[in-house]
Amino acid sequence: MTLLAHQLELLSPARDADIGIAAIHHGADAVYIGAPAFGARAAASNSLRDIERLCAEAHRFHSRIFITLNTILRDDELEDARQLAWDVYHAGADVLIIQDMGLLQLDLPPIQLHASTQTDIRTPEKARFLQDVGFSQMVLARELTLDQIAQIRAATDPERLTLEFFIHGALCVAYSGQCFISHAHTGRSANRGDCSQACRLPYEVRDTQGRIVAHDKHVLSMKDNNQSANLAALVDAGVRSFKIEGRYKDMAYVKNITAHYRQLFDELLEQRPELVASSHGRCSYTFQPDPDQNFNREFTDYFVNGRKEDIGAFDTPKNPGRPLGWVEQVVADHVLLHTEDPQAVLHNGDGLCYLTLQNDLVGLPINRAEPAGDGLWRLWPKDPLDNYPELRSGLRVNRNRDMAWVRVLNKKSANRRIGVWMRLSATDDGLKLTLTDEVGHEASADIHLLWQAPQDADAGHDKLSQGLARLGDTVFTPIDIQIDLQRPWFVPPSQLNRLRRDAVAALELARLHALPRLPRAAPIEPPAPYPEDSLSYLANVYNHPARDFYARHGVQVIDSAYESHEETGEVSLMITKHCVRYSLSLCPKQAKGVTGVQGTVKAEPMQLINGKEKLTLRFDCKPCEMHVVGKIKRSVLNAVPESPVRFYKKRPTTAA
Repeated sequence: MTLLAHQLELLSPARDADIGIAAIHHGADAVYIGAPAFGARAAASNSLRDIERLCAEAHRFHSRIFITLNTILRDDELEDARQLAWDVYHAGADVLIIQDMGLLQLDLPPIQLHASTQTDIRTPEKARFLQDVGFSQMVLARELTLDQIAQIRAATDPERLTLEFFIHGALCVAYSGQCFISHAHTGRSANRGDCSQACRLPYEVRDTQGRIVAHDKHVLSMKDNNQSANLAALVDAGVRSFKIEGRYKDMAYVKNITAHYRQLFDELLEQRPELVASSHGRCSYTFQPDPDQNFNREFTDYFVNGRKEDIGAFDTPKNPGRPLGWVEQVVADHVLLHTEDPQAVLHNGDGLCYLTLQNDLVGLPINRAEPAGDGLWRLWPKDPLDNYPELRSGLRVNRNRDMAWVRVLNKKSANRRIGVWMRLSATDDGLKLTLTDEVGHEASADIHLLWQAPQDADAGHDKLSQGLARLGDTVFTPIDIQIDLQRPWFVPPSQLNRLRRDAVAALELARLHALPRLPRAAPIEPPAPYPEDSLSYLANVYNHPARDFYARHGVQVIDSAYESHEETGEVSLMITKHCVRYSLSLCPKQAKGVTGVQGTVKAEPMQLINGKEKLTLRFDCKPCEMHVVGKIKRSVLNAVPESPVRFYKKRPTTAA
């Protein structure tokens, strides 16, 4: 398996190798990143050379590199995907994160496999099946509660399987892998890394009688995930790998959010000495991590502690920022702003924003900011004041970009160091320096040197300690320095520096040799049966080896993926735990026991309208799920060639 039961892993995203290296330096135990192709973020690919560079830096701290090879694949893409798997393995990658079961039928390298969140893992049965076919770690659905996570942990083997869970970042409103709106409307498949994000659009919501229930609301847009308060509870439920979302995010986001959770986990590890981090080294920062400083849609802990009403960012999918103050006066070319906190400082380039009477969020970027005394600031916006609707005296203003913060994060902002014990001793013909790191790896170096007495014995001892302590830009920092010499020594600084450098190099090499390749789990035999005997388009089977995989595991009827264009009528284009009725207080369960209301509210369908786009909402109250129903556009069928995937000349029917 990836982790031992007492190890915790902080898993950070990386758009590119430089961001990945920054994540490592800010405390990540592992980083996930896209390869040159087939990652579920089409615009976040990386060269093999960059992956090799990232792996080399990560492995110095025994951090791991996960490669996202998690799109569904056509038959004609499988050979390229297989070769890519070997390429990233040779580049030093530790893990492949995959969605497509067709890959399990190929000659893959002996690299550990993790099940992507796109495999939609919500039940103990699904988790146990994926464990039994050879996955060592899996990303659970974001919608799970603590109790559901614990049930999955109880049904699986902690010696064979690590549970991974998203703890921060943007939330897909759909169950991962269960959203086809983008492909149906634009031909861009979310399952192939090219989502058009229809969930962030504003919609009009109508009931069955045509009445407008909500107007111009982003009813499918979720707030951002933040599990800062739930880490200990997630550990107790069985999670061991904690994942930050964001392979499209910038350097500042990854630095800040990684550092934020690194500090929280270090505090947790102090309180729970039976647990340890899965990689080595302690971090120090030039800033105080703060999730509110990065782009966010405000925060929710989603369903971890049960269903809540306030999980949506319905007014705007943009960053509303933090309260700053109010407009004192609007002058010809500038604004006089009064800050709530008299100590608040504004900067040239800050981003401000405000809400109009229609709850539209308007950005107010500032070119120049000058203090005017007593909490007042003169602000010259980037554009003429006529461009800012409803900007008036008394208007509340937030700040969603603090340039002082941005400048700090643009510089080197962290150091990660591994503690070492240093022992200097004499040999028959010189000196020996032995380094032992904080987890027990040891290495040494020798120099041939004739003994010389120092002019001052006490000062000589101090000079040796000071010289050895100068570990500079290495990944090490001294815990203790022991000068184990029977008589005082004078060591020329050049010789002491060489001895120290050689010992550090030897320890780096010893640590690298001590880092094993993660083992590939073997599937059980005979093949584990899949929990169901039929699969619809929702299973995302897009190639013949994937079909053969499920058939080998007992599935009798296997439909091809939605991208194959066999489903041309109305179907569920999204399945989600989020319920528009519940969020708008129109849920029949909410009405139970309410005098005068009980029995009058029914889970009738609703309609979502955005321009010419119309979707139907259907509510499945028993599992408490919502289906967004629609059909593929004729323009998509005409413009996007159908996949050659067709598993049946005539689709069989499942026995009743």
